[in-house]
Amino acid sequence: MKTYYTYMESPVGRLVLTSDGTSLTALQPDTSKYPVSIVDDWIEDDGAMPFPEARRQLEEYFAGRLVDFDLPLAPQGTEFQRRVWQELVTIDHGTTTSYGDIARRIGNPNGMRAVGLANGKNPIAIIVPCHRVIGANGTLTGYAGGLDMKKTLLDLETSGAGLFATR
Repeated sequence: MKTYYTYMESPVGRLVLTSDGTSLTALQPDTSKYPVSIVDDWIEDDGAMPFPEARRQLEEYFAGRLVDFDLPLAPQGTEFQRRVWQELVTIDHGTTTSYGDIARRIGNPNGMRAVGLANGKNPIAIIVPCHRVIGANGTLTGYAGGLDMKKTLLDLETSGAGLFATR
């Protein structure tokens, strides 16, 4: 299986995207706590699927004009991690929830820490909105891209103003 990658400049920094040629497999800021490590046999290709559409949708999101992403995703992780990530995409744009709420929704009410760990390992940032998960007391806690980025994304979603300059 081939792995493709590309970079995208964004208002929150440079993003690294990876693909299997069909689906997006990772999207991380290059300053992430868990950065994408490019491997020698990977192919840099801006036109590999679904990069052009991912780039377009991300630009619309950062401009405040896109609420729901519609891209083929193939994150790699354990069964538990994938359950958490599937639950993350159900969190409405502009809203937040807690780690405990996610744990209860996936049927593991005592699994808040495990949810937090899975949330932190989410390979497809922004599109799988791990930034929408906050502490039970409403505080911003842990984000692989850093708390400043998490706050910026939440502010973007609640303000609707967009982060890209007017074109």
